[in-house]
Amino acid sequence: MRLLGIPVLLALSLSFAQTTVTFWHSMEAVDDTVAALVDAFNSAQSDYRVEARYVGSYSEAQTRLVAAFGSADEPTLFQAEIAFFPRLVADGAVQDLSDLVAALPQDVTEDFYPGLWAYGELEGGRYGLPWNSSTPVMYYNANALEQAGVAVPTTWEAFAEAAAALTSRRAQGVVFVGDSWLFEMMVRSLGGELVLADGTPNFTSDEAVEALTLLQQLVQQRQLAFFGSGESTPAILSFVRTRANMAFASIANWPDVRRFSIGFDIAAAPVPMREGGRVPLGGAQLVVMRGASEAERAGAFAFWRFLMEPENVAKWIEASYYIPVRRAALPLLEDFYAADPNRAAALAQLELAVPRPRNPEFNAWRALLDEALERALRGNQAPEAALAEAQRRALESR
Repeated sequence: MRLLGIPVLLALSLSFAQTTVTFWHSMEAVDDTVAALVDAFNSAQSDYRVEARYVGSYSEAQTRLVAAFGSADEPTLFQAEIAFFPRLVADGAVQDLSDLVAALPQDVTEDFYPGLWAYGELEGGRYGLPWNSSTPVMYYNANALEQAGVAVPTTWEAFAEAAAALTSRRAQGVVFVGDSWLFEMMVRSLGGELVLADGTPNFTSDEAVEALTLLQQLVQQRQLAFFGSGESTPAILSFVRTRANMAFASIANWPDVRRFSIGFDIAAAPVPMREGGRVPLGGAQLVVMRGASEAERAGAFAFWRFLMEPENVAKWIEASYYIPVRRAALPLLEDFYAADPNRAAALAQLELAVPRPRNPEFNAWRALLDEALERALRGNQAPEAALAEAQRRALESR
C-alpha cells in the first residue's frame, strides 16, 4: 500500500479544517468584482473559504432569505438592505458582533465615517458591518441642459423650471421611479422626515405633501414620466434613450447605466436641496445569520476585515461607484474622482446624509408609500388623500 507523503497529508488536513462561509449578495452589476475580491481572500489565507452567490435584487434576496431561515440553505453572511436590516435585528435573525468589533484597533474604527459606521449599531449591539453605502443623486443629460440654456438645478423650484424647459415633443423633462427611497429623498431634502424619532409614521407632514404635490403637477403637465417601484429598468431606458432628460437614482446605478450605449454626455449632481435639508443613506449592511457556527462567524468577520482594507475599498468603489466607507481609501481614489468629477456627486453629499428610518415596521411601510405614489401619480388621487391612506394603514399595523 502506497503511503501519502507528509506534504500531501498536510494539504489534506488543511482542506478538511477549512471553514466554508456562504455569502449571499445583490450586486449583479459588479458580480465580477465581488468574485475577484472573494478569490483574493480565499487565496490569501487557508482557514476559510468564502462562496459568494448572487441571489437577486434586494427585495428578491429578502424573500429568499426569509424562506431559508433556520434551514441548511441559510447563508452565513448576508447583504441586508438598510431598511430590511432593523427587521432582521428585531426578529433575532442575526448575530451580535460586538465582541469582534471591540477587538478592532482604534485607528481602524475611527477611520470609518461616523454615520456609516454607526449604522450597524442597533438595540445596544453591533449587528451590521458597513460595505456598500450610497446616497441618491440627480443624473442629467448634459447636452440637453446646455442646448436649452438650463443650469443644473440646486433647488426644487429651479428643478421644476428645468423640467418645463427640457420638455418637448420628443422628451419629458424628468423620469421618476415611485420608490419610497426616492420619495424620502425629496421629503428629507425639503427638511422633513417620514418617521418621527419615536417611531411614529409622519407621511402626512407638510414636506411629504409638498413633495408629492410637485410630482403630481409635473405629471399633469406632462413634464414627468412616472414609473412604478418595480420598473427601474424601463425608467433607465427612458433616460438613456433621451425620452427624459433628468432622473434620480443611487450613484451606484452608474454601472447599470454604463451597460447601455449612450449618445449623450451623462452627468450627475447632488439632489436639489432646501436650506436645512438632508439626503437619506442607501445601501446595505453585512450581517451574520443566527444559524452560523462560531467558526463561520469568525470567517465572515475575517472576510469583512479583508474587504475593509483600504486598497480593497478602493477597488470596490472604482467598480461600483458606492461611497468609500473608510477615509484611508480616499488617497487611493484621487485619480478615480479626478478623471470624472461626476463620480463624486454622492461623496459631496456625505455630510448631509442621514440614516433611513431604523424601526422594524418601516420595512413594511415602504410598500404603503409606493402605493400612495401610484395612486397620486397614476390614479390622480389628491396627494393629501393618498398620503393619509398610507398613514392610516401604517398606524394600524403598529
